[in-house]
Amino acid sequence: MQVIRSQEFTAHRAWGALDIASMNGITTRLHWTDKAYQWHVNEGEEVFVVLDGDVEMQTRQQGQETSTVLRPGDIFHASSGLEHRAIPLGEARILVIEYMGSI
Repeated sequence: MQVIRSQEFTAHRAWGALDIASMNGITTRLHWTDKAYQWHVNEGEEVFVVLDGDVEMQTRQQGQETSTVLRPGDIFHASSGLEHRAIPLGEARILVIEYMGSI
């Protein structure tokens, strides 16, 4: 059994992660960050759960950009092929579920 106190987790660098589980090629990781992530497209779907802090999630589809602020408890699902980036508004802790090796 493992209990993770997500609000106590920090990393040595932005987007540093604690690997929680890897099941059939799908990883679950806890990230800490205080800096924006790059624009990217995942290899498959991604589930992004804000546990602590606020995160601006920007998406880009067919040249159209959208933005929304995610708060603790909010869940963002990036479908396969969706270009997106996350910008924390201060420190944030995020649970990310995605295919192993995704950026």
